[in-house]
Amino acid sequence: MTDLSLRRIRRRAVAACALMLVGYFLVPVEADPNGLRLALRSIGTAILVAVIAFLVTGQVRRQLVKDQPTGRDEDRALTRLAVALIAGLLVFALGDYVVANTRPGEFVGLRTRVDALYFALATLTTVGYGDVHAQGQIARIAVCAQMVFSIGVVATGASIVVKQMTQRSGRR
Repeated sequence: MTDLSLRRIRRRAVAACALMLVGYFLVPVEADPNGLRLALRSIGTAILVAVIAFLVTGQVRRQLVKDQPTGRDEDRALTRLAVALIAGLLVFALGDYVVANTRPGEFVGLRTRVDALYFALATLTTVGYGDVHAQGQIARIAVCAQMVFSIGVVATGASIVVKQMTQRSGRR
């Protein structure tokens, strides 16, 4: 694989992550008094979480097979995995923000989207500083889902990315 194609793959991944981050900050999530719209948005969010979990799990599964991709396919697979992991982080951050805004008191210290991103990252990386934490039952259920996602998917995916990248640098 040429350095040019590798740079192109990385640029696309950075662009995808940047677009997701912009979307995270721009997507409207204000409370909706219309019960039907609220239910549809909740269902849409649950579907989005499921799709991202499915995509990340698929990428992890592809990295665990015996005949691992090499060259350009390996770069694409690792890049897709990294982008999917970031997408999962942003979906959970957005979910935390929505819960914090629609149900005051569910989270302590979570008031902005940056707070939500910080909390989701601290939870998914299992750092958990404690300055922002779930207090209400809905928030605790959401955080439990984040923890399961973190243990089962993110930790495995991140370890695969690190392992593959270190193996690749050793081959060069």
